[in-house]
Formats: sequence, structure tokens, C-alpha cells
Amino acid sequence: MIFMTPSKAEDQLRESVKTRRLEQGLTQKGLAKRAGVSLSTLRKFEQKGLISLDSFLKLLMVLGGLEAMVDAVKPSTRTFTSIEEVLKTDQGKERKRGWRT
Repeated sequence: MIFMTPSKAEDQLRESVKTRRLEQGLTQKGLAKRAGVSLSTLRKFEQKGLISLDSFLKLLMVLGGLEAMVDAVKPSTRTFTSIEEVLKTDQGKERKRGWRT
């Protein structure tokens, strides 16, 4: 089992929310408006992982998937045999954008 640090958990939650937002085709502005949080709060969360529990729960109420968020912070069981394998996992990530407001 790989050790989960608070920083890693924060990153995984941040990425999970962003991925769910994009899968639903929502822009940052659209999600912020629907959730009742400020756009700057959502941007700060997606960039740095900083958010209040209240705002985070508001986002989850719009996006759904509290269970998925809990799963997002579970440690990964994947192990790597070389640094090349680690570097390959980060390559090929395609940038996605929301289209709905």
C-alpha cells in the first residue's frame, strides 16, 4: 500500500472534482453559479486545492458523487519498477474544457 499524505489526498480530490466538472461539460463559471460559490473560490480550489468544507460540499451537491470523492483519496496500490514508468503515466494527458454554463 502506498502512503497517502494530506497533500496527495488534496490533489486527488481537486483533480476528481475538476474531472467530474469537465465530464458534465460545465465551465468553472457555470459550476460556481450552480453551486452558489464564488468563481474565485472554485478557481483557487482547482488550482491549489484550497477550499472550505462548506464550499466543497456545495460543489459535490451539484456534481454528485460523494462516494467517488471518498474513493479518490484511497491510496493507489500501483507500484512502479522504474522512474520511466512514473514519467510515462503523466504523459499523454489531454487538456479538456467545459462548454456549458
